[in-house]
Amino acid sequence: MQHEHRMLVFSCKASEAFAQRVVDYLQATEGPEDEHIVLGQLDIDKFSDGEFQPSYRDSVRGATVFLIQSTFPPSDNLMELLLCIDAAKRASADKVIAVMPYFGWARQDRKDRPRVSIGAKLVANLLRAAGCDRVMTCDLHADQIQGFFDIPVDHIYASGVFVKEITDMKLRNLAIAAPDMGGAKRANSYSKYLSKRRDCPVIICHKTRERANVVSEIKAIGDVEGKDVVIVDDMIDTAGTLCKAAEVLKKLGANSVRACASHGVLSGGAVERIEASALDEVLITDTIPHPEITGESKIRVLSIAPVFAEMMRRVYMYEPISTQFEIK
Repeated sequence: MQHEHRMLVFSCKASEAFAQRVVDYLQATEGPEDEHIVLGQLDIDKFSDGEFQPSYRDSVRGATVFLIQSTFPPSDNLMELLLCIDAAKRASADKVIAVMPYFGWARQDRKDRPRVSIGAKLVANLLRAAGCDRVMTCDLHADQIQGFFDIPVDHIYASGVFVKEITDMKLRNLAIAAPDMGGAKRANSYSKYLSKRRDCPVIICHKTRERANVVSEIKAIGDVEGKDVVIVDDMIDTAGTLCKAAEVLKKLGANSVRACASHGVLSGGAVERIEASALDEVLITDTIPHPEITGESKIRVLSIAPVFAEMMRRVYMYEPISTQFEIK
C-alpha cells in the first residue's frame, strides 16, 4: 500500500491572523498538481485554574505538520506551542516543524552577568524535548542562537521586505543607521545592497545604558547633515533607544528619520512614544500581531507571511532554500 504524504498547517492562538496569510499565499501559488492547503482545526481546552490542553480535530498521522506561533509574552504562547508539538508527535505526525516568526527569549543569549539564565538555549532545549524536528524563525536577536539547536534552523531575514520599501521611497540623500554598535553588521548589509544603485553611507549610534530599557546617552558616528536616515534594527521594544536616536539625528541636521524593525514588540507605551517622537515613519513586520495600529499611525506594518509561506513550501517539497536568503 502506497503512503501518501501530506502537508498540514496549524496555528496556535497568538498567530492565527499570520497563519491565515501564510495559507492564503500557499493557496494562491499552488499548481494543479499540488494538494489544497487549508488552515487546520486546533482546539485549546482551558481549565478554570488557567491550565490548557490542545487537541487536533484533524488526523495528523504520517503528515508533515507546520505549527505557526510567535512566542512573545505572555509565556503561555511558548507553553501552548510546546504542548501542540507534543500532541502532534503523540498523534504520529511524521515531522513537526515549529514556525516561529518571533522567537521569544532571544535577548538572553549569553551570561552577561553572574547568576542569570541563558533563556534562548533553554527554549531551544524545550522545543527539541517536545519533539520538534525543525524550526523556522525570523531575524534572531543574535545569529549564534542557531547553534543552540541540534535540529535544522531556517533563519529568515526581513531585509528583502524592507529594502523594497526603502527603494520605493526614493529618498534623495539616503543613509542607513544602526541604533547601537551591535547593529553595525546589519546596517552595513543594507548599505551594501542599496549602494548598488546610489551612494548610501552608514551612521552608527553609540549608546550607553543606565539599566535595561533605559538609555542615558546616544552619540552618532558619521555624516548626518542633510541625510534622509533609515535606522534598521531587529526589534523595537519600549522604543526608548529608537526615539532618542531619532531626536539626536534630527538635532545633527538629518532631513528625515525613519526606522525599520523586524519585530514590533512595542511594550511599555512604545506606540505613544513613537507617535510623539521625531520619527517620520516606522516600518515593522507582522511577526507580532498589532491590530490596534491603524492607517493614521506613524507605524506601518508590512507582511512577511509570503516569505515564510515560500520557505515552508520549499522545505516540504525538498527544494533548495538558499535563494530565499538573498535580497532581491
